[in-house]
Amino acid sequence: METRSQHHCFEGLQGYYQHQSHIIGLPMRFSVYQPPHAHQQRVPVLFFLPGLTCTEETFMIKAGAQRYAAEHGLMLVSMDTSPRETGIAGETDAWDFGVGAGFYLDAAQAPWSQHYRMESYITQELYRIIIEQFPVDKNRIGIFGHSMGGHGALTLALRHPELFRSVSAFSPICAPTQCPWGEKAFRNYLGENRQDWRSYDATALIEDGRRVPDMLIDQGLSDQFLAEQLHPHLLENACAIHDQTLTLRYHQHYDHSYYFISTFIGEHIKYHRDVLMSA
Repeated sequence: METRSQHHCFEGLQGYYQHQSHIIGLPMRFSVYQPPHAHQQRVPVLFFLPGLTCTEETFMIKAGAQRYAAEHGLMLVSMDTSPRETGIAGETDAWDFGVGAGFYLDAAQAPWSQHYRMESYITQELYRIIIEQFPVDKNRIGIFGHSMGGHGALTLALRHPELFRSVSAFSPICAPTQCPWGEKAFRNYLGENRQDWRSYDATALIEDGRRVPDMLIDQGLSDQFLAEQLHPHLLENACAIHDQTLTLRYHQHYDHSYYFISTFIGEHIKYHRDVLMSA
C-alpha cells in the first residue's frame, strides 16, 4: 500500500492511498479519515460509496464529514467509483457508464467482467485492508453513500448483512432496474436477463426477502434526477409491504449536490454512531 498524501484534520489524520488490487487487477485508490480517538483505541468505521463521476477524494473534500467523524469517534473510508485505464474500448465514452460508474457490482459480461468487480473489491479486498492496516473495531462497521453510491450502500448492506451493521443513503438510485441509469449499466455489465439484475436492485432485494435492521435515506425534492432516475417511492412501497424498517426524509429545496450532503452529513454520522455503538 502506497501513501499518496496525509493531512492533519480536526486532530485526526486524512490520508489518501493506492495499492495494487488483486481483485480488480489494476491499481486502486482509496481514502481514510482517522479520528483522534484512533490514536488510543480501535474505532467504528463507515464506508462511504460516492456517486457517478466521483473519485476517492470527492467525499472527503466536499462533504465536511471529518468534523463530525472526529466528534463521534468514527473512521471514514471512501474509494474510487470504478477501475481506471483498463484498456476497454469505450470505457470513457459516457459519464454514466464505464469509468467513474462501476455501480458497485461484479460485472458478468465481457469485456467488463475482467476488471469491473467493485462489489468483491469493497466487500473482500478493501474491507480486509481497512481491518488489517488501520485501528478499526471490526464488529462496528457501517456503510452509506450518495446517488449511485447510495444504490451501492443499500444493495451491499442487503447482500452482506454480516459485514455491515448500519446503512444509510443520500439520494440513492432506489430501483435501478426501472430507470435509465440502471438499465444502461445492468444491460452492459450483467447481460440481457433482467432477472439477474434484481440482485443489485435494493427495491427488488427487499421484495425477494433480503433485510437489514434499519435504513435511513435523505432525499431532496429539488433533485433534478428524482423523477426519472431515483424512485424512492418504489423502495418506500416495498419496505411498507414487506415489513422493512425505513426512515425516508424528504427535504424541500435541496438538490442532488454535495451542498445537500454537507447539510445532513452530521445527522447521518450520528445515526451510524448510535446504531454501531448499541449492543
